[in-house]
Amino acid sequence: MRLVPDTSPGRLVGEDVRVPTAGGGLTRYVDLDAAATSSSSVRVARAVQEFLPRYSSVHRGAGAKSRYTSARYEAARETVLAFVGADPATHETVFVRNTTEALNALAFRLGLEPDDVVLTTAVEHHANLLPWRRAARLRVVEVGAGGTFTAEDVVAALDQRPTPRVLTLTGASNVTGWLPDLAAITAAARERGVFVVVDAAQLAPHRPIDVTALGVDALALSGHKAYAPFGAGALVAPRSLLGRGEPLLVGGGAVRAVSFDDVVWAGAPDRDEAGSPNVVGAVALAAAAEELAEDWPGLLAHERALTAALDAELATVPGLRRLGPVTGDRLPVAAFLLDDLPHGLVAARLSAEFGIGVRSGCFCAHPYMARLLELSEEQVRAFHDAARAGEVRLPGAVRASANRGTTLDDVAALGAALRTVAATPEESARYRVDERGEYLPGEARTPVLLGA
Repeated sequence: MRLVPDTSPGRLVGEDVRVPTAGGGLTRYVDLDAAATSSSSVRVARAVQEFLPRYSSVHRGAGAKSRYTSARYEAARETVLAFVGADPATHETVFVRNTTEALNALAFRLGLEPDDVVLTTAVEHHANLLPWRRAARLRVVEVGAGGTFTAEDVVAALDQRPTPRVLTLTGASNVTGWLPDLAAITAAARERGVFVVVDAAQLAPHRPIDVTALGVDALALSGHKAYAPFGAGALVAPRSLLGRGEPLLVGGGAVRAVSFDDVVWAGAPDRDEAGSPNVVGAVALAAAAEELAEDWPGLLAHERALTAALDAELATVPGLRRLGPVTGDRLPVAAFLLDDLPHGLVAARLSAEFGIGVRSGCFCAHPYMARLLELSEEQVRAFHDAARAGEVRLPGAVRASANRGTTLDDVAALGAALRTVAATPEESARYRVDERGEYLPGEARTPVLLGA
């Protein structure tokens, strides 16, 4: 695979990839799985390529390459802080692998007790549920029939006793693209002295963020969803928190002095970055942040057009049912079902017959999907029992998600493909289910990716 020659900010690596489709032909791959992960931007990939010849150890060498690498690594922290509107006098960037690791580290560092209450919502990704569930008691803001909640719903939960120590919520749903009213919610939490955390994994690549204006205490994001899939994410948190206590991961680089019976921890942010850091990932994440910040108006206009086109195309597909809100300000993300066709089969047909990549399943948001699918408690228990027995029986939906690399032609191709799938249910007989519960064409082979 080669980098596309165009150097414009919007181009992504892999736009020239072609894939085989049923019948033996090749077609350009249409990537509509951006909510799961994004391709690298050309600019980010080039930043990495230019950095690699100078790559060396961080803060551990006196050589020129090590000093250069250390400087780039520290500069990347400042870039991330600026990207999310954090004040470097009060906040620090800790580089982690992804949002999940960031939220695990934060939940540990807050020193929660089992009787403490963490307020969260039914919309959350597992990454913003499980770390808190392990550390404290959850209080959950439920969703209404449309799969959303209001700021008033959060305020009511904040005012229940005992007062939560932490409010943690997503900035944008990875399932439906819905955007909660962060400004009103965070203001209410701050008025009550509650520590505010935002899972910005979906938000960061699609909307500008200003944690200072919002009054957000801590924020987590991932590079792999923001055009920098080189294994780095970031936790932005208060210096006052990161400068005290024991870190989640311990080892070299996190200490100032060690003996067999004593340890003196390093200051922030080194204390929370044990081991050799992913410098390449940090450089890539910083490059992606700089690129995004250069043209938010253009990106927002493009995504509004994508969202409108996605809504229009899906509305023309017979038997298609949308999950979650279909009005208001949203990301270009849509979760849906096709009548009488399993979600995994629809995704498999889109891939095998049309070269369109989407996601199917529960999108690492099982509680939210249970509500969107209107599952009863008995049905949820049955699925859990089946999972314990090793059976693949989870329900789900199909999700199409776009980003700045998506074109209106890509959205039109999805609509045309779904109309064909809906009109030709007999073609489904050609697909078999493997031991993992995935649908494959009868003649399925290992996927082949070809450059243009």
